[in-house]
Amino acid sequence: MTFRFAEEADCGRMEWACLNWNAPSIGFYRSLGAVPMDEWTTYRLTGSALKELAE
Repeated sequence: MTFRFAEEADCGRMEWACLNWNAPSIGFYRSLGAVPMDEWTTYRLTGSALKELAE
């Protein structure tokens, strides 16, 4: 299990992403003791903007 590996590897934390409308997952993660990181924003680059950046 990933959580066991993190503990054995002496990791200081685990982070993952979840869509903000996914209430069942949010409830499960909170039941584990996880807390949301409101200060972070996810950005996405697609389509012509991604192509332009690659050139």
